[in-house]
Amino acid sequence: MSTPLQQLAERGQSVWIDFLSRTFVKDGDLKGLVEQGVEGVTSNPTIFQGAIAEGDAYDDQIRELSAEHDDAKEIFWQLAKDDIRDACDILRPVWDKGKAQDGWVSLEVDPNLAHDTDKTKSEAIRLFELVDRPNLLIKIPATLEGLQAIEDTVAGGIPVNVTLIFSLERHRAVAEAYVRGVQRLVDGGGDPKTVASVASFFVSRVDTEADKRLKEIGGHDDLLGKLAIANAKLAYQTYEQVFSSPEWKALEAKGATKQRCLWASTGVKNPDYKDTVYVEELVGPDTVNTMPRELVEAVLDHGDIRGDTILDDTEEASRILDRYESAGVSYDDVVQVLEREGVEKFAKSFADLIEGLETKLKTLVAA
Repeated sequence: MSTPLQQLAERGQSVWIDFLSRTFVKDGDLKGLVEQGVEGVTSNPTIFQGAIAEGDAYDDQIRELSAEHDDAKEIFWQLAKDDIRDACDILRPVWDKGKAQDGWVSLEVDPNLAHDTDKTKSEAIRLFELVDRPNLLIKIPATLEGLQAIEDTVAGGIPVNVTLIFSLERHRAVAEAYVRGVQRLVDGGGDPKTVASVASFFVSRVDTEADKRLKEIGGHDDLLGKLAIANAKLAYQTYEQVFSSPEWKALEAKGATKQRCLWASTGVKNPDYKDTVYVEELVGPDTVNTMPRELVEAVLDHGDIRGDTILDDTEEASRILDRYESAGVSYDDVVQVLEREGVEKFAKSFADLIEGLETKLKTLVAA
């Protein structure tokens, strides 16, 4: 009897875990999950903030680094480098076996650079060289300014995880930026097999924001919890369109790999919804679902994998977007607010992380 994670793999969907900490890597928890079918790791400033703030796993290294660096941000990157490298090494056999389809570990650029194309690109290059692992994905936010940074980074041969995608329009722009980047890489004599990308399309936050607005309007309870899944299903249609074009097929013939949809923010935020709904309703080939630890455990325990649900009711998905508009909920405004808040939240987490690290530095040095 196959497990739900194995059933997802049989459907062409990879399961990555949206979590990383030193103890998680060192104590064998990550390796154990890889043995159960987890094939990648994503991280973000909020995850690192929690990991470093809790316990004393980083204290000895912080003391050592404080003798070499007086910049808390640089100390953080050195701490993150080691965790990311260790995770990359654990997942390297998956990366090798799957010809770089999976086995990736993601590290995000400083989100405070999200609206600066050149600094984002420079940071992507610096972090890729710092970690020095081929199965590292550099996370770049999908802001308007980030689009050119994504294209340039891919053209430079660096794999990219494009994060904080909420809208269908921006998702298409991200996919097209990736195609342009791969084309430039090939035109410059580079090997497209060396790069890969995922488009991290956020899910649960869409329902949280849309449901709040519906409840304020009142009288449309039948639409609650419907927008996020419909949005993701339409994003998958964009993926199929962009990566079936003649332009892409020519690149694919040279070894280029498609930019898969990665369903992010798939932990349910409304306790009235089934905890595995954003897994069960978004199953499909050439996709990734990155899950927090508790969601991986929930899927293993009671996930109901029943087919390629991402392909079901796509016409209805489009009608759902229209029904939200008719109800008075502006789709464009919802996704714009979510992008702005997403960047702000990650930037705040990064600032809190650095502030917490500065406090810990003072305490450790004083001791």
